[in-house]
Amino acid sequence: MQRHNPVDDHVDENSPVLPVSVLAAAESAATHAMVADDARRLGDETVALLTHAGFARHFVPRAWGGTEGTFGSLVTAAAAVGEGCASAAWCAVLWAAHSRFAAYLPNEGQRDLWWAGPDARICASVKPSGEVSRLPSGRLLSGEWECVSGVDFADWLLVCAPEPGAEGAARLRMFAVPKGDFRVRDSWNSSGMRGTGSHTAVLEAAFVPDHRSFPMEDLLAGTPGPGRSRCHTVPAHLAGGLLFCAPALGAARGALAVWSVWAARAQARGLPQHDGSRLHHALARSADDIEAAELLLLDAARCADTGTRAEADVLRNRRRSAAAVDLLVDGVERLFRTAGVSACAGPGPIERSWRDIHTVAAHQMLRREAAAMGYAASVFSSLTDHGSLAAVRPAALREASAS
Repeated sequence: MQRHNPVDDHVDENSPVLPVSVLAAAESAATHAMVADDARRLGDETVALLTHAGFARHFVPRAWGGTEGTFGSLVTAAAAVGEGCASAAWCAVLWAAHSRFAAYLPNEGQRDLWWAGPDARICASVKPSGEVSRLPSGRLLSGEWECVSGVDFADWLLVCAPEPGAEGAARLRMFAVPKGDFRVRDSWNSSGMRGTGSHTAVLEAAFVPDHRSFPMEDLLAGTPGPGRSRCHTVPAHLAGGLLFCAPALGAARGALAVWSVWAARAQARGLPQHDGSRLHHALARSADDIEAAELLLLDAARCADTGTRAEADVLRNRRRSAAAVDLLVDGVERLFRTAGVSACAGPGPIERSWRDIHTVAAHQMLRREAAAMGYAASVFSSLTDHGSLAAVRPAALREASAS
């Protein structure tokens, strides 16, 4: 029987309406954000409410009770949680993303993860690490994987490791390991996104049967296969960046709301004309940046929801996501500097959002230079193709030559 997913209830990029369960999770995340930041982990109540809101089951195949949800609804729901706590939104969106990864497991492996229901929380590390030894019916896996967000609450762990090939060439595979077969080493001391508890997962000779692994190349390419729906066959780089940005979008909105209250009170107390004008400009420009970032992300989500696997769409979405996070950094940086010590001297929503968004922007997936190089190389390559040049209007060619 298909289970209901609250995240998908009345949530789309054209509507601000959110289901009660998502709002409850967002409220809990906001209430406990400072505690999570200090403790370097989410609270149990917030984790339970995020799970109840449907994030973990968002991309789980319908055969296991999931809803195979949309990227647009996930971005909208995660951003709502991120307004109060970017760390909670980050864990929530990754639980959803990792259930999409797990859909690449063979059917027997999927049964291991979801036989009891679609709400299993899956954490992952796609950075290759560890050592693999081949056995007759599986692999022996050992090693350490850093920066595994929400690992304290993981029911399952997905990790990437290089498996030596017949001719010495390593082939990357993803392996699913249940809670109890790995331990957590406390190692997360980042300045931002502290509540994600992105500690190190340690495996010591864990046996992984064949049905709990799959080739990494399938995930990267979005390879179609039995039981995989449209949301599962999207290339990893087409959707990854926009999902990473959703918590930052929420954090920027939250910072803008808090800053606006502070600025309105400052205005009411009376300010010199120059300072009043500075606050007006900061509000308008930062709102522009945040809303522009949202438009880019929602457009990228719409593209992902078409199920496209075209390289041009992958590169375009990477560019959009990288541009969006830069806009969010600029917008919150302006708020932070404008408020100064009067609003940001100590821990608080603006200061925490500033730290969190800078940390998200540092993620390798969101590096704008790399995204720009890939996108530009594709565009220039297509324009130097003889057929593409022939299609360009002569007037445009003459104008380009003259310049």
